[in-house]
Amino acid sequence: MNITIYNEFIHEQTHDAVKAVYPEGIHTVLAEMLRHENDTISVVTLENHDTDASREILKNTDVLLWWGHLAHDKVSDDIVTMLKNQVLNGMGLVVLHSGHMSKLFMRLMGTSCDLKWREAGEKERLWVLDPIHPIMRGIPEYIELENEEMYGEFFDIPKPDDVLMVSWFTGGEVFRSACTFTRGHGKIFYFRPGHETYPTYYDPHIQSIIRNGVKWVTPTPKIHRAFGNRQALEVI
Repeated sequence: MNITIYNEFIHEQTHDAVKAVYPEGIHTVLAEMLRHENDTISVVTLENHDTDASREILKNTDVLLWWGHLAHDKVSDDIVTMLKNQVLNGMGLVVLHSGHMSKLFMRLMGTSCDLKWREAGEKERLWVLDPIHPIMRGIPEYIELENEEMYGEFFDIPKPDDVLMVSWFTGGEVFRSACTFTRGHGKIFYFRPGHETYPTYYDPHIQSIIRNGVKWVTPTPKIHRAFGNRQALEVI
């Protein structure tokens, strides 16, 4: 399987607090947690995402993970259109944390994807709502993160196919933190935790959920769908 990680890779180079947590970039931690002998893991960043080499990588991607924050508007519209079509044709997509405002996720959702937020290092308690879903395999009934950015409802997304986890924060807000969607032949998994100044992606339960999410969105054989003008099966 060809797995591609898109990481904006700006915070880690410009903010000391983020560099202290992810010195080699968030993508390095994600790549390490997903490494498997039969998988090819590639990394694309904002700086090189629109090169011929990156386009070739993206065209051959089975599952794409997306982390972005500061420069959603800098991502090429051309690339976004290409990736949206790939999702519709079966490519799996895992959208992490602030990737909810990426051009790609917003186009696939068709809504503003906006929400409430607050950065105060609050405790986040994520409750599992669907323990038998494959993405929740091996996850206890709740996970606690001592410090995270708050995302709060209302989250302006279409009704998900499944809501797998709901978060509660010290300040009182709640949030649908693990949601699945289907678009065309493609599966999408949105997973909220992962603010850049906190070591969230080192947490073993968070890593398990992301690995499970990647497996769940992996493309499956397409079902033939007939469209257009058809001859009648019976005499009319």
